[in-house]
Amino acid sequence: MTKRITSGALSLPSAIVIAAALIAIAIIFINKPTNTDGTGINRPGENSNKPAASVGIAPVTIDDHILGNPNAPIKLIEYSDLSCPYCKLFNPTLEQIMNTYGPTGKVAWIYRHFPLFKPVDGTIPHPNSLLQAEALECSAKLGGNTSFFAFEKKWFEIFPDDGAGRNATLDREVIDNVARNVGLDPVSFNDCLSSGRFKSKIEKAYDDGLKAGITGTPLTIIVTPSGNQIPLVGSQTYSILKTTIDTLITTIPAGSATTTPAN
Repeated sequence: MTKRITSGALSLPSAIVIAAALIAIAIIFINKPTNTDGTGINRPGENSNKPAASVGIAPVTIDDHILGNPNAPIKLIEYSDLSCPYCKLFNPTLEQIMNTYGPTGKVAWIYRHFPLFKPVDGTIPHPNSLLQAEALECSAKLGGNTSFFAFEKKWFEIFPDDGAGRNATLDREVIDNVARNVGLDPVSFNDCLSSGRFKSKIEKAYDDGLKAGITGTPLTIIVTPSGNQIPLVGSQTYSILKTTIDTLITTIPAGSATTTPAN
């Protein structure tokens, strides 16, 4: 079971390391889309002033969508929404991180759904995000995690910053085009998406995120080698995330297994 950071739980050297990491990820850059609270995180309006990740999150299991080594000593658990412009901005950073650290088996990227598809003050922030999340699940059903992350990558490459309000019919056409682009069988994909078989799974993921204190996207929890959780709020740069990971790598016990199984 992963743990949140608690005072007195770490040795002095480890505490210094974690403090350095926290300082690194606390830096907020402003060269990103503008939102109401300046954090680079997309939130429902009613939650705009609430802290992120106020309680612990569920541990990683085989049911998660994982890129890299499932047993990696450092895990990046991202709560994301395919209609979120900050998630689009942050996605290349996570891809670059995995290109750097994934082959060593020291870092894994875990994607969790948090689509803003429920009404807030009479409006739905991201009306197409539920179906988009279902499309990701269908891509995983048909092609495993490789197709899941390929779909996400292609989606964010072409998704416009103002795409959250796109017409539902057009959005579905884009979904189908992305599925074909990543090599999914169109008939099987359509059958899966039209069935709504993953709707309840997405809704549960969203509800679980709310219970865990998630208030917007992207929200990334860095699980350290000692099992502590560091929340990374909003879209951060590669240099900040790399500095944090490099610091945490120094805490990995000598001889730890970091072999990367095939996805």
